[in-house]
Amino acid sequence: MAIPRQLPNAITIVRIFCAPVFLWMLLADGGADGALRWWAAALFIVAIATDGIDGYLARKHDIVTDLGKLLDPIADKVLTGFAFIGLSILGELDWWITIVVLIREIGITIYRFAVVSDHVLAAAWMGKLKTVAQALALSLALLPLWTLVGEWIWWVNGVTMTIAVILTIASGIDYIVSETRGRRKGAKA
Repeated sequence: MAIPRQLPNAITIVRIFCAPVFLWMLLADGGADGALRWWAAALFIVAIATDGIDGYLARKHDIVTDLGKLLDPIADKVLTGFAFIGLSILGELDWWITIVVLIREIGITIYRFAVVSDHVLAAAWMGKLKTVAQALALSLALLPLWTLVGEWIWWVNGVTMTIAVILTIASGIDYIVSETRGRRKGAKA
């Protein structure tokens, strides 16, 4: 069965539009761990899960586009960036973590746009691993599981967030090193 050519890109765009709705729900709850907090976490989880769906559909049906390669990581960054910011506003995540993550994410995005006329910088394996780690860490941080299982879950949240931050920094370094090597090879050719 053929799917519409733009379906993967449409899914990506919907993910971008979900981000402000998610942030509003998270902040409207105000850290009360009520229904809006649960709905915000659910929306985040569903939206971030579509990252795999749009990519799978594009690859399976051979409809990968440069626009999709450009928009997909931006959608991830918008959604995860809003989650980091929201958690910091609520005082549940140190601002330095959010700032480090945002500097890496915004820096790579600006670089993607700077080189788009030369080549599209698709997500590398480490960048994908970073996104999965961030999605897991943020999902655990957003879900008010401490209301169900107790405060020990904060330790799990801390470990997963630490892994996500380490992978965020490492994947940023990996992008820089890979692009530097690629440019040097291109200059020699």
